[in-house]
Amino acid sequence: MEGDSKVTIRRVKDSQKGSISLTVNGWLYELAVGDKPGEVAPSHTLAHTLRETLRLTGTKISCDHGACGACTVIMDGETVLSCITLTMDCDGKSITTIEGLEDLETGQLHPLQQAFIDNTAFQCGFCTPGIIMSAKALLDEDPSPTEEAIKQALSGNYCRCISHYEVIKAVKEASGRSDTNG
Repeated sequence: MEGDSKVTIRRVKDSQKGSISLTVNGWLYELAVGDKPGEVAPSHTLAHTLRETLRLTGTKISCDHGACGACTVIMDGETVLSCITLTMDCDGKSITTIEGLEDLETGQLHPLQQAFIDNTAFQCGFCTPGIIMSAKALLDEDPSPTEEAIKQALSGNYCRCISHYEVIKAVKEASGRSDTNG
């Protein structure tokens, strides 16, 4: 009988964590959880934590709804949209941002970053970090992708300024492929 069904509601006490750990660009961060200044609130997104708490401002926030890809970072080898990922869900994860691509010993840019410069694959540069992080995840998975694979990997990144032809050329150059047929 439909009218006789009952819903049982139980209260479960949330054993809120006192801190979370993130490895960002090879550095381990232990972040206090709470609502006080300097703490990570349960409602904070990863983008907010990277930019405001850790001061890694290379990750951009544009749409703040997961639609443009400007906030893309790599977490445990996969791209994630940091503007819609809660920091609390990243406990124990390894995250790479655009700042983490530079060689710490030599200070040299990652070959992908250099290829973007060499091919003028940016204009205002706002969305470029997210595009580079998406391309980096692709090249980590497939070091020699076809043009179609590059287009697919970058399909979640939106840029109003540039021709994506330069971006595709830059990713091909970084992969060692310069053929135009894919």
